[in-house]
Amino acid sequence: MSWRYWGASVGLLATVCLSATDELMLDDRATLYLSELVRLDTANPPGNETRVADYLRNTLTKYGVVSESLGSDPRRFNFIARIKGNGKGGRPLLLFSQADTAPVDRTQWGTIDPFSGKVKDGFVYGAGSRSGKALLAAELAVFSEIKRRNIQLGRDLILCVEADGAGSTGMQWLMQNHWSKIDAEFALGEGGYSFEADGRKVHLVQTAEKLPIRIVLTTKGGNAGPRQEGPISRLSRAIIRLNEAEPSVRLSPVTRQYFRELAKVSGNEWLTPLLARMENPATAVAAMREMKARNAAFSELVHDTIQPLSIRGSSRGANAGAEAVVEVRRLPGLTREEMMSRLRAAIGDAGVEVAIAPGQQVPGAEASSVSSRPFRSMQSLLARMHPEDIIAPYISARPTGNAYLRSRGVGVYGLPLFGEIGDTGPDEKLAIRRLHDGVELLWQIVLEIAGDSGTKT
Repeated sequence: MSWRYWGASVGLLATVCLSATDELMLDDRATLYLSELVRLDTANPPGNETRVADYLRNTLTKYGVVSESLGSDPRRFNFIARIKGNGKGGRPLLLFSQADTAPVDRTQWGTIDPFSGKVKDGFVYGAGSRSGKALLAAELAVFSEIKRRNIQLGRDLILCVEADGAGSTGMQWLMQNHWSKIDAEFALGEGGYSFEADGRKVHLVQTAEKLPIRIVLTTKGGNAGPRQEGPISRLSRAIIRLNEAEPSVRLSPVTRQYFRELAKVSGNEWLTPLLARMENPATAVAAMREMKARNAAFSELVHDTIQPLSIRGSSRGANAGAEAVVEVRRLPGLTREEMMSRLRAAIGDAGVEVAIAPGQQVPGAEASSVSSRPFRSMQSLLARMHPEDIIAPYISARPTGNAYLRSRGVGVYGLPLFGEIGDTGPDEKLAIRRLHDGVELLWQIVLEIAGDSGTKT
């Protein structure tokens, strides 16, 4: 399969129908799939992701793929399909994506209907075109092409499409009720991105993410605080202390490799001496603050961050007590117990109770290995295709559903398929050229990992 330009494909896509997809090349099929997936309104809430599950089942049935739609709500089914391999290459590879999109306000869109899936001037337009549905379209194209061509695989290939990707409730339900259907050695999903610098591309593969956890701070009534404060003032001061507390700088192997690779890009040479200072506990915090002054996004990847969400007093009166909710995004490697101990120490007020908020929380998860077959496969592929490019592991500051799979020991890799992370929402669109490049890269990666090599790695 070769890298192809998108220009000659657009006219064909205007007239082709699903029954004729066998006549399309892999990248043209991905474009068709994306256009048709965007037409399915799965804005969440309410989701209605069963529309996507039905579309996937109908699309894959023609290739002889047996699939399942599963879930507790018939309007919000998850989707699972599998292509059997011979097992010589190891345990299954999972292709993981979401069926829903962010909420849509039609009044904010211009001349494009958010669910038109319009193909125009080299772009696919519509809700999800630049985000979840682009990944799903690429995965569906690769999955169906492997089955259509009866390519022999060394391991099973599973396609799993989650309902309610925004809250990961679909993945949680599958893990609790049908784990054996999605149990895999490795998974490929969202979370990575790439950008251009110095005339080459930097490909960032998400191997870990900061883990969000909501914390409730409460005070009881009265003026027992150290400054004779009311409950809301006392909680406000506790939040200020949390934000002003000296952070604990932690450099994981993933972060070290990430910064070392980015230091090769012109303008980032300052990272090298700064990393050396971060390794020294005596200079780590000062180095982190210097990093923050230069690039705040970089600094967020070396320490836990805290975001206040709400604070309110009791309905029984100003002095009856108060409650605040903060979200902590912690780096992998810190247990909940260690985190809670640090929060209490930073607040320094025994009258402020610190507890984990009730409800489902994102599970703790270690980073996926950078010495695994998938990561090494991506490195070797890009080195062959574009020797000048850079590939690096990446800790995402934005949480994804990947942490749930990692918590079960699955090595999950967020792929840099479509370039830089772009704006979603009104007039969302994806360049067909980027979609074609992404589906080609995914095709190569899947065959490298799951192809019948006859050896187990």
